[in-house]
Amino acid sequence: MLREINDRAAIDALLSAGPLTRADLEEVIGLSKPATAQLLTRLEQDGIVVKAGVRGGGRGPRAQLWAVDGKLATVAAVDLTTHGADFVLADVTGAVLAEHRVPLPAEGALEVFATAAEHAALSAGVPLSELSLMVIGAQGAFNPNTGHLAPASAPHLPSWSGFDLPERLAARLGIEVTVENDVNLVALQEMAVGRARGCKNFALVWLDEGVGGAVVVDGRLLRGATGGGGEIDWMRVPDPAVADTGTPKEGARFGNLVDYPAIRKLAAAHGIEAADGAEAVRLAMESEVDGFVGDLAARVAVGVAGIVSLVDPEVVLLCGEVSRVAGEPFAAAVAERLHRLVVPRTPVGVTAIGGNAVRAGALRSALAYVREAEFGLGNHNTPVLHGPYSPVAIPPFPTAEL
Repeated sequence: MLREINDRAAIDALLSAGPLTRADLEEVIGLSKPATAQLLTRLEQDGIVVKAGVRGGGRGPRAQLWAVDGKLATVAAVDLTTHGADFVLADVTGAVLAEHRVPLPAEGALEVFATAAEHAALSAGVPLSELSLMVIGAQGAFNPNTGHLAPASAPHLPSWSGFDLPERLAARLGIEVTVENDVNLVALQEMAVGRARGCKNFALVWLDEGVGGAVVVDGRLLRGATGGGGEIDWMRVPDPAVADTGTPKEGARFGNLVDYPAIRKLAAAHGIEAADGAEAVRLAMESEVDGFVGDLAARVAVGVAGIVSLVDPEVVLLCGEVSRVAGEPFAAAVAERLHRLVVPRTPVGVTAIGGNAVRAGALRSALAYVREAEFGLGNHNTPVLHGPYSPVAIPPFPTAEL
């Protein structure tokens, strides 16, 4: 048992830090020089670690580097949107082997997706059938009980609804497939390397062409009974905007108040003409159009208030293109209006994660799953959203008094 614990500790250290010398590993896992040497010999004989060159510098012999053999497993992560599929393939160490993007047609999308997956695997030098897992982030509520994307939450993905999506893809591709809501995967990435690192309870609000959310409680994603946890798009809320855009004041879908068409309409009511919601926000922030910013912040705050009242998170993070363009001044405006509606003085900020956070979260999820399967690392009863929680991490926001 002790040997297995030491082996897992060594593998975990090598996966986290990359190639290490025996001396490095000895320091990290706290074993003696002979014990660490025996451990490396054992893992090499088992085909788990390999020699990875030498570390130069200084006088005397150069130190041998050791690394986990990346060929032990290969995974794929995909960001599936209305615009197409964005693939990345990586080995078990997380080293990226290939990337591939492809537009998807309205009809026959699944077959185009399968062909693209085969192309991506070929680029990575791995037969598609040898992939250990593919994790797909999709725009919509995914019901793990049925394998279906809820049609109401994913009307923009008609070719992917109405059937057991992982089962059908697994049968077509010949590999294991997992599907997860895209914002949930962003939350995973946020927990691991973003502003939610060190937070056990937080909420994520996605403001983009569409609207979404994710809620993490005690370090775990709140999925709900049918996968609809965090799906704030369909939440019914009043419209607090001062400008009249024709929205019924008694209530509307939250998504219909803060998606791109709604933002454009609100901007037009304030004299701002823009091609899409993100441009409207950018123009308003540059021109300091307070009325528009205040109205949009009030709309966002009304939706966030329900989450805060129920969950009382440590922080609410805004993500998506609208949030990126609007930045921290907009987050401050949302916080000011939120605090008029709820008792907790929950901080509101903007996520700092760049690049394709959906795909990055899907890759992190896939790696966590295969590392558990290959090495027994972690205790993941699902293949997604089990980011690290560090109780000693510095909180990203100042706490506020009630």
